[in-house]
Amino acid sequence: MIRATVVRALVLTAAFAAALTPVTCLGENINQLPTRATKELPPRATKELPPELLSLLRQKKMQKHSPILVRIFKEEAELEVWKQDITGRFQILKIYPICRWSGDLGPKLQEGDRQAPEGFYTVTPELMNPNSNFYLAINTGYPNSFDKANSRDGSLLMIHGDCSSSGCYAMTDEQISEIYSLARDSFLGGWPSFQVQAYPFRLTPANLARHRNNPNLAFWKMLKIGNDHFETTHLEPKVDVCNRLYVFDAQPPPTSPNPLVFNPTDKCPAFVVNPKIARRALEKRRADELEYAQLLEGNVPAAPIYSGLDGGMNKVFLARFPGRVMLAKVHPYASYWPQLPPIPWVDNDGSLTSKWFGTLF
Repeated sequence: MIRATVVRALVLTAAFAAALTPVTCLGENINQLPTRATKELPPRATKELPPELLSLLRQKKMQKHSPILVRIFKEEAELEVWKQDITGRFQILKIYPICRWSGDLGPKLQEGDRQAPEGFYTVTPELMNPNSNFYLAINTGYPNSFDKANSRDGSLLMIHGDCSSSGCYAMTDEQISEIYSLARDSFLGGWPSFQVQAYPFRLTPANLARHRNNPNLAFWKMLKIGNDHFETTHLEPKVDVCNRLYVFDAQPPPTSPNPLVFNPTDKCPAFVVNPKIARRALEKRRADELEYAQLLEGNVPAAPIYSGLDGGMNKVFLARFPGRVMLAKVHPYASYWPQLPPIPWVDNDGSLTSKWFGTLF
């Protein structure tokens, strides 16, 4: 058993160096990516987890090589790493403040729109880039089958270091070192992939009520189904795509002898949702819908559809990286909403940007 584990680790380590595809974020030099002749990884890609994080793993009863799951929230500018504990369920390991993300709330639609993606993505070993110009990088796998079915394009969307983003989720070098190592150790444990769930914000009734006027609301409510499956079970949701829609935890009907086959652009086959998961998710959905209706009845203030800013940054980084969040040069959805009035940058209470991002503006 020990020998098999060692062999698997050596094979996967070699794979990182020798079989990586050119996965870069904007500004990276493809010539610096590893080739099949490359045998050695840079030290930053093989760095051990810090003692504090190893201690946290033991405290939370998590094996070093157990699988991980990543959740990203734009508006809160937070990245969560969840890890499977000895019970087989995922528990939160650590929350990392995001140093920089670009674009606005909403999914990525096309190359060059500076939007960071939203949706459910699968990261495999070949999407790990140890030679990134941004210290270390993990390709999210955008576009996935849902994106392609909906004619969304773009490439090289990463979680990386250097706190600089053009459609990516940028962390500090210290943060990406930990996240990269957690992903690497999961692969070395024999797990073939890990899931990334990218959201516009935490999909609470309060946040959905605030953003009720956003044209992406239907898309976000679809993402919430997968979010609810995970939050009520702490199990990674099984994700499929059919009829250009996400489908979660689908299984064949009891009377069907055949396995399910999903085609992203075709009509969905007959399926049922895993009953144990569906029951818990339904209870959460009903409670959330009741709270959402009460918020609308109370006329909770609606957030502006367009922030007018290019992305965001967790407030803990504002003093450290002044000026990294700036006014958007191009309205990413201008063709969708030509009727929108100009954004009022100053109101009776002072600058809106000062309210959102502090006195740096």
